[in-house]
Amino acid sequence: MTEGELTMAEAGSPQGPLTGKIALVAGATRGAGRAMAVELGRGGATVYVTGRTTREHVSEVGRATETIEETAELVTAAGGTGIAVPTDHLDPAAVRALTERIDREQGRLDLLVNDLWGGDVNVEWGKKMWEHDLEKGLRVLRLGVESHIVTSRYALPLLIRRPGGLLVEVTDGTEEFNRRYREPFYYDLAKSGPIRMTKGLATELPEYGCTAVCLTPGWLRSEAMLDTHFKVTEENWRAGCEQNPHFAISETPVFVGRALAALAADPDVARFNGQTLSSGGLAKVYGFTDVDGSAPDAWRYITEVEQEGKPADTSGYR
Repeated sequence: MTEGELTMAEAGSPQGPLTGKIALVAGATRGAGRAMAVELGRGGATVYVTGRTTREHVSEVGRATETIEETAELVTAAGGTGIAVPTDHLDPAAVRALTERIDREQGRLDLLVNDLWGGDVNVEWGKKMWEHDLEKGLRVLRLGVESHIVTSRYALPLLIRRPGGLLVEVTDGTEEFNRRYREPFYYDLAKSGPIRMTKGLATELPEYGCTAVCLTPGWLRSEAMLDTHFKVTEENWRAGCEQNPHFAISETPVFVGRALAALAADPDVARFNGQTLSSGGLAKVYGFTDVDGSAPDAWRYITEVEQEGKPADTSGYR
């Protein structure tokens, strides 16, 4: 698409609960970010999708088959307008240029989703803080915390122009669950950061009529979780339960995508200001399900079953 083809009127978005909404999903190359962008598109939104992996360049994550261009195409195919903008969110100049482009093309921003991550390749699982490679640890914090800060710094001035704006920080784990130590050290800090950022911005945004929440999926069946960690596909994912029976509580990325779309369409979303919400918890509020019709409540299961050492049994949890 050229810049002249990007206005909503020219895109001809179909009518849906999010028609007319302008969203930025920062970190939409794969996993939860991609699914959230697509579900926003399904609601009719115009969605700017960003990331570092394109059809010409692969990020340090090393997964060349998932690109932001493909995500944008999926958004458009779902019924919205997807716009891919290659962006390194640790580069303030690049993020500034991104937000200036959104302002120039749309004149507004209704939804900012900070789903930036990509730090798993630098996490040294099972190591004490002083054993963990320092450079890799600091890279984890830059990818999981600093990138969110840079993005909010430049996108929030556009978001607060109009009442009703929504900031969604994405993390791993509910606030309650993350009170425990999520070792290793750098991972714990990276995943606690978005929760704390939400608390701060939930104090600063309401005077502009805007809301900040934090959102977490449950045990996410991301592309990497399927093909790298469990070596299964979405079609035979239950075979992964042979390696870890608690994998039975896992969910597709679509589930958290539907959670985000429900929040974005809720005129009373401000009631959640400052809270950390989960896909499973929001399914109870809004009534959506995962693609198989179930509604897995992963964090309650992990707390009450897995963490308690009980046998795997998802009865009453999905």
